[in-house]
Amino acid sequence: MIVGLSLVALTTAVISAMAGMGGGMILIGVLFAVGMAPALALPLHAGVQLASNGSRCVAYRADIKWSALGLFLLGAVPVPFLVAPLVAAANPDALRVVMAVFIALGVWPVWARWLRLHGRGGLLVAGAIAGVMGPLVGGIGVLVAPFFLRDDWKRENVIATMAVGQACGHAAKIAAFSMAGYSVLACWDLLIPMVAVSIIGTLVGRRLNHHVSEGVFRVVVRVILIVLALKLGFDGLRGLL
Repeated sequence: MIVGLSLVALTTAVISAMAGMGGGMILIGVLFAVGMAPALALPLHAGVQLASNGSRCVAYRADIKWSALGLFLLGAVPVPFLVAPLVAAANPDALRVVMAVFIALGVWPVWARWLRLHGRGGLLVAGAIAGVMGPLVGGIGVLVAPFFLRDDWKRENVIATMAVGQACGHAAKIAAFSMAGYSVLACWDLLIPMVAVSIIGTLVGRRLNHHVSEGVFRVVVRVILIVLALKLGFDGLRGLL
């Protein structure tokens, strides 16, 4: 289990360093798919993703758009303290179904265009989505990414700015989970190696960023997400029925 999940953490960190999104959702999907309880999986995921996003902040520090972060953090930081206590009462099978739906939305991000929100309004909505859904489904990068995709930003600006926002969100989730009685250190034997390889994965992904076709890369990530969504949806519905 330790070796397998560490390899998943390494791979997802590489993915996130190259695309700025997708890795966290794949990781939480795998944690749920292997049967880990939400009260263990979600804090563990937050700890690993804090390291992954934190290392991405350092790797892409020159590309961060600091002015855009304030509005996003208005929802991403305080709201988890209201949502985290609900994790204990959440039905794991229901969460698997919810995660399957959200992963599907991440695979098909054009839905965000329907909201017609850009600039300040879009960042406020993105922060609210991160704050509400982050503690319940873990990986929300692909859900908030459409609000960060701006014509005047380079790919590196999106990766860097999202990394800072998500790092702050994961730090808030860790604090909120701790206050609700769920320690990020409950699975310390998994946390330590997964954090270590996540940092390595960021360095590898940063180097590979300009050597892999973006079109091929996005197809691979979407296939992985679709398989996870089908797996989680099937397991969740089977448990509920």
